[in-house]
Amino acid sequence: MTAPSAHRRASQAPAMQGGIPRYPWHLGTTATIFWIGEKPTSRNPTPNNKSSWDVNWQANYGGYDDPDPSARRGYLPKAFTPKLNPFYIALPYNDVVNHRMHKPEASKVIPWFARYRPEPGKTVCRGRWVEIARNGKVCYAQWEDCGPFNTTDWEFVFMNKPPKNTKNGGAGIDVSPAVRDYMGLKSGQKVHWRFVEIEHVPRGPWCLYGSNNPFVNPRARR
Repeated sequence: MTAPSAHRRASQAPAMQGGIPRYPWHLGTTATIFWIGEKPTSRNPTPNNKSSWDVNWQANYGGYDDPDPSARRGYLPKAFTPKLNPFYIALPYNDVVNHRMHKPEASKVIPWFARYRPEPGKTVCRGRWVEIARNGKVCYAQWEDCGPFNTTDWEFVFMNKPPKNTKNGGAGIDVSPAVRDYMGLKSGQKVHWRFVEIEHVPRGPWCLYGSNNPFVNPRARR
């Protein structure tokens, strides 16, 4: 890992290293904790039994991803073994309007969009890997939902703007209980994060479980 620094802000065009994109860091982003199956509250009005890209998210995951430490075994819920990666995050952008079309800016602002030449309405964001860093600790997770509180904030996600959201300390990333526990993170603390290609995802607890997208699952290639 190359440590984040103040002069390496996020921008649309990634650097290239050995023919593989190296994306810049988003620095000092407020992180909040969310989980699959979370019920709506005043601080999080959206139920998480489904995601922006999966109406059966909780069922496909295998159950309720209980965040209570007493209900967890390591990075997993005690009640079941997840069928999807428990290291997941949400970012405040959805690239599709529906199953028939992308948002008009998606092809212009998503750095990897052209590489995949997706069919209309097929997301290229779901399953993308991110690297998260805080106090010398590094974790990898997959983008599986949209939020917090926004699904249109491409200026933050792909450029160098601060999050449009002003709630919960201006939170710009939601992280799962597994990410929380691996990082020793509390809701409201700051993290650095960036997109990474599959080639830059090392072995770790984040690649021991299923993935919706085999082309971004390191277990499938190692």
